[in-house]
Amino acid sequence: MKRQHAIKPAADSRRQGRVMLPTLSPAIRDWANSDGLIWLHLLKTVTAGLLALGIAMLLDLQQPRIAMTTVFVLMQPFSGMVLAKSFYRILGSAVGTIAALVLGALFVQQPELYMFGMIGWVSACIAAAVRYRHFRWYGFVLAGYTAALIGIPNVTMPHELFLAALTRAAEVAVGIVCSSAVSALIVPQRSSLALRRALQIRYTNFTAFAADVLSRGIERGQFERRFADLVDEIVGFEATRTFAAFEDPAMRSRSQHLGRLNGEFMDACARLHALHQLLKRLRVGGPNRIVDAITPYFHELSILLARARDADVDASRIAARMRLFQASLPRRVRETRRPLEASLAESLADFDTAAELLYRFVDEWIRYSETYASLARRKSGAGQRTAGRYVSKTNGFVVAFTFARSAAVMAIAGWFWIATDWPSGGLAVIGAALVCALTSSAPNASKMAVQMAVGAVLATMTGYLFTCYVYPGIDGFPLLCATLAPVLALGAFIASRKLAAGYGIGFSVFFCLLAGPDNVVTYAPDLLINNGMAITASLLLAAIVFAVVFPLDMPWLTERIKGDLRTQVVSACKDELPGLNQRFQSSTHDLTSQLRMLLTRRSRRRRDALRWMLVTLEVGHAVIDLRNEAAHASYVQGLHPRWRDSLERTCDDLARLFARPDAPALAQSLVSVRSATWIAQDLLETVHADRDKRHDLQRILSCLHFIRTALLDKDAPFHAR
Repeated sequence: MKRQHAIKPAADSRRQGRVMLPTLSPAIRDWANSDGLIWLHLLKTVTAGLLALGIAMLLDLQQPRIAMTTVFVLMQPFSGMVLAKSFYRILGSAVGTIAALVLGALFVQQPELYMFGMIGWVSACIAAAVRYRHFRWYGFVLAGYTAALIGIPNVTMPHELFLAALTRAAEVAVGIVCSSAVSALIVPQRSSLALRRALQIRYTNFTAFAADVLSRGIERGQFERRFADLVDEIVGFEATRTFAAFEDPAMRSRSQHLGRLNGEFMDACARLHALHQLLKRLRVGGPNRIVDAITPYFHELSILLARARDADVDASRIAARMRLFQASLPRRVRETRRPLEASLAESLADFDTAAELLYRFVDEWIRYSETYASLARRKSGAGQRTAGRYVSKTNGFVVAFTFARSAAVMAIAGWFWIATDWPSGGLAVIGAALVCALTSSAPNASKMAVQMAVGAVLATMTGYLFTCYVYPGIDGFPLLCATLAPVLALGAFIASRKLAAGYGIGFSVFFCLLAGPDNVVTYAPDLLINNGMAITASLLLAAIVFAVVFPLDMPWLTERIKGDLRTQVVSACKDELPGLNQRFQSSTHDLTSQLRMLLTRRSRRRRDALRWMLVTLEVGHAVIDLRNEAAHASYVQGLHPRWRDSLERTCDDLARLFARPDAPALAQSLVSVRSATWIAQDLLETVHADRDKRHDLQRILSCLHFIRTALLDKDAPFHAR
């Protein structure tokens, strides 16, 4: 008996171990996919920085700390990001080096003219970076910043400019190679894998969102917030697609496939928004026959979509079920419609429009699901429609203001340097160029500049301690690495925090720039403090200029961007139809993302901007549908002499309304839409016996009726004007 009791606890412990392992394994996976990735990023960043420092010292370069600084400016969590950034950094650095040499040759020993040319060059590069975003932004930024970094310290020593340019280019190249190699070879975090995970999460979340909208409806404010998040995902997807193309040849070869997937996602989002708006308007008057008749179809579709919430469900299987639902929908809708034919024409038009929008949404969702499924199966998606080009758009006044504020900050710093002959004034100008460049794409440039200034102060204090007490006691490179690693890791960790990124960037970059070790260490704490004061003063100067002189969230500037947003409806009414839908949707989402970046705080202006985006997307998409249906049913022009003129007048009046929204333009648009509707109703009576032509006219009438309801919606932003 004792033997049996002795064996039983051992067996129990083994069973407990088997039970605990499955419990422990998910916890480890969760940590590895969250906090573990942060620690891995810190390890790789510090390793790359110290490796760049060591190689630069081994090559006996003049300032090895520049190579280490390059790593901290360059490193990103995903290897594709680093490779993309390195590619554009190489181009930008090469162009900046050439620009520094050209300016030095043109303005030999003429510091005023040289500074004037440098201000123009750097400001133009930063403005171009705002116009051409993603990693092209970084190439333009480096073209300006590298020119300042090379040329400004050698303004009064033109004979050393060429040698300084070559040396600095070599130091930067060491940093680029080290950051790229470490990121790509040591436990690489592929942005292509992150892209696939993001696509899976987006598909699941969107179908759940659509199911909620169709089943029970969502309060307006909640819908607007969730739809705005979808807009950010659409814009961010294009940047991630660029990252993945740099690291994964398979992703590069399937870039068109991914572009088509994003375009189809935009179409599905637009259809869902149109359905939500129509349902909201139908439910305003309370229960009625039309709502009761169409609601079962929405609930049935909601149940089908709810099955796709599980990430393990095959999207192609759900799409196949949706195709069966779509195939039976026209017959069932006709059967539901027959008892309603005695209703008022307006109510019957509501039913027809809701049914048409439902059919179109199902069609767009099937396209999106099938493309997503083919991507998951690693198929090319051959036979599907070609993808349109994603068109980004930036307001010209934003670009001009970016140029003006960068030029103002650098001009003030440069004037003070030349007027006072401050020994550290050149570093202040370099700091001004750096902060203008790094904050050009920040949502709140002034706040980030202040954070960087605080980081620079901490970097100066830490650098003082290292210069006076740490470096003198270090013997050998291994001990130097062990001493620097905790400080560098701390800066990289703070920089990885979204709300405190400016502190970390300022600390990491300026600690390396001010107090990074060289082959021959200069123990001059007074020079370090003076340089730190110069950097901090330039950062605070930039923060003041950004906040007081040229704030990008000025009401009139955001109104200009909203004007560009509304102009997308003008394009929908006037531009050529081939590829118009993709251009319209991508530009609309891109401008909305810019407005959300400028209007960071929740306010009436932010809500107004979002509602302009929603009504622009709603009406613009409906106009494109109307024009496509009219082009498809071109025979209608021969059935009624006034149809073509009526359609053109409707498009002209809608374009005029969104170009200059006011009450007379709104009234005129309503008259034009109503006139076109009457003509289409007359045409419907003449072709009623022909089923195909009748369906063509019914689709045209649905587009016109939806546009009219959108213009009459009391929540539409032009009613508030």
